[in-house]
Order: sequence, then structure tokens, then C-alpha cells
Amino acid sequence: MPAASPALVPAAYPGCLQPRTILVAEALRHPDGTTVSCPAAALISGELHRLGMRPLRGTLHLDAACGPGADSTGLAVVLDGSIGMGVGFAERDRPGRLAAQLALGAWLSVVAPRTIRLAAPRAFCAGVERAIEVVERVVRDREPPVYVRRQIVHNRHVVAELESRGAIFVEELDAVPDGATVVFSAHGVSPAVREEAARRRLDVVDATCPLVTKVHAEARRYLARGDTVILIGHAGHDEVEGTLGEAPGRIRLVQDVAEVARLRVEDPARVSYLTQTTLAHDETAAVVDALRTRYPTLRGPRADDICYASTNRQEALRAIAGSCDLVLVIGSANSANSQRLVELAMRQGVAAAHLVDDATQIRPEWLAGVRTVGLTAGASAPPQLVTDTVTALSGLGAVTVTEHETTRETVIFSVPSVLRRP
Repeated sequence: MPAASPALVPAAYPGCLQPRTILVAEALRHPDGTTVSCPAAALISGELHRLGMRPLRGTLHLDAACGPGADSTGLAVVLDGSIGMGVGFAERDRPGRLAAQLALGAWLSVVAPRTIRLAAPRAFCAGVERAIEVVERVVRDREPPVYVRRQIVHNRHVVAELESRGAIFVEELDAVPDGATVVFSAHGVSPAVREEAARRRLDVVDATCPLVTKVHAEARRYLARGDTVILIGHAGHDEVEGTLGEAPGRIRLVQDVAEVARLRVEDPARVSYLTQTTLAHDETAAVVDALRTRYPTLRGPRADDICYASTNRQEALRAIAGSCDLVLVIGSANSANSQRLVELAMRQGVAAAHLVDDATQIRPEWLAGVRTVGLTAGASAPPQLVTDTVTALSGLGAVTVTEHETTRETVIFSVPSVLRRP
């Protein structure tokens, strides 16, 4: 793609725009009817939202005259014959005009050719796909309403999509009527939650990830032989709350090496450990080493509790991080495995790494001077969001996309037997 021309040209929107509502061009239309694609529309929309505007998408006309009665105008730039950017605003909307100019100018200032390095594996894992399929089947096959306790997986796009299909998300079971259908999330629940569901005769469908179920089983096994169980994890995470609930008071949570030094247990010779499945390997290893130093007879699972998907995504990102100026991780803020990827990138020496829900959250200043972008997604993020991000970045100049695959995932988890059709 040739270098972008900074020159803006008049454009217009053949309709009415309310004050502070900005039309972001998904396409620019020439007077002869041919169109210019605007892949960066998501980026511009995000910047306008941060400026307090209400962005919407549509087509802008490069012919400034849109007919009698038109009260909306705009600005556009064509980067080459097939790629452009544009914004429209109400003729008399001065704040909207200023915001539109600022947003368009901010993204035009970072137009440049770039390389995007994709880490693979990335995005959905088998446990997440299974949990989503469980909700989809229950909503399809059971009488409404269908409730889901907590977010089925930690991603706002997934939750919004399932809500649009009829799923009702609640924090606790007290929001679920007696006898109703409820799905337990992929993160698992405590025995107390299961007991409450049984007492109130709820129709339960359990979408707990099999790898989380394994951690619960290990906790019960260690507790049965009289051990104090140390759970390495992050306070407040749904998975951690569920595991701690296996035996409140007998399972101790530690989040880092410093907390190991403050531990007090009944019998130092009878201590076992477990880990939250979505942690980072290198940080967890340091905590386990500290536990072994303090409790030489420490026992643990035969295999690492950190799930294969978290491990694979971390290794894939580690393989590309050193060659990137910037790393973008697609995932929601409450996604533990996505947060660990950002932290891993920074430990690998990347100048900047950011967690974003989607392309609209990318900021233009992050891309100033950046020529190589590393891109991955947490295990709870839809793959389409990665594709959409690549598309959006292609609206800033020519992109060369390369993929570095460190392993091929073949794991498949079946849905619960109660949902399987003959």
C-alpha cells in the first residue's frame, strides 16, 4: 500500500445525525457508485467512544452533496484505491465535529506498514467450547427461563451472545426460582452451592471444565488423608472460591512467595498443594519451590494442575514476544489466563503489552513507532475477535501476517451425558 496522504476530503452522510452521534465509515462511496473499504472503523469508533461520543457505522459519500435537506457532513481520506477512513457528523454539532477530527487525526498519525505475529494456539480452548455448547443446548432444548450462575466463561462477548439467545446470568442461586433450570459455569462451584441447588430442587446442568473438576477431586483426596491443602491461586476468582469451598478453613490460599512465609499449618509433615488452572507456569513454580523449602515432605498432583490450554498459550506467546514492539492480548479484564499472558509478555521484555476486549479498545498512541505487533487471545476469547483485530489494523497500512504455532491442540471435551441426544 502506498504511503497515506494526510489530505482530508469533504464527505457527507445522506441522513440525519443527532448531536454527539458520529458516523464512522465502514465504506466510502464515490459518485460513480464504487466503494472504498474502511477496515479501521472499529479503531476510530473506540477512540470516539473514549471522547464521549456515540459512534455508529455506515457509508459516507465522497461526493459532498447528498441532496436537498441533508444536514450531515463529514471528512474522509483515501489511503489508496481500496482503503480509507471517514467520519460524519451533524453540520451544527461543534463538539461532534471536533471529536471526529481528533479521532480521525489520531489514527491517521499512526498509519504505517506493519507485521502482525500471531501466536498459536490462541483463543477458545476445549473447556470453554464445551461450556458454551452446554448453555447453547440447554437454552435450545429446555423450557425457559434458563439461568447461568456467574459468567459461563470470563468473556463479555460470549456472555452477551448467550444473553441474546435467552440465557439469564445471575451471581448467586438466590436469584433463581425454585425448580428452575440452572447451569454451573466452567469455573466450578463449592459443595455448598451444590447442596443449595439440591435443596431447592433446581434442574442443574454442570458445565464445569473437566480440568477444574480434577482439582476438586484432588482436594478431596488430600483432605481425606488429613493434609492441610495449600491452594496457589488468586483471591476472589470463581475457580478459587469453588475449590476453597471443598473444606473452608482446611484449604489455605497463597498468591505469591511472600505469602508462603506467613503460612501456619497444624502439621508441617502433612501438607499438599494444588494450583488454580489458569496461572502462569514460571510464577507458580517459584511458589511451589518456596513451599517445598518450607515443607520438605510437601505432596502435590502427579501432573501439573495448570491446564494445557493456559500452558500452550503462554508458550506460544513466549516464542514470539522477543521479536515484537507491542503485544496485544484479546480477552476480558476478569479473565485470569488472559491477564497472565499480558504479564508474561512484560516479563519477556516487550516494551508494551495490553489486554483488550476487542479492537475498539486499542489506542492510537500504543502504535506510534510500532512496526511489529504480537497478537494472541486468552482461552475464553472468541477466535473471531482476533480476525477482527487483524482486519482493523490492516486499515492503518499494509500488514504482513505471520503465524507461529508451537503445538497443535486436539483435546475435545464431551458435553454432559444429560445433554447428549441418542
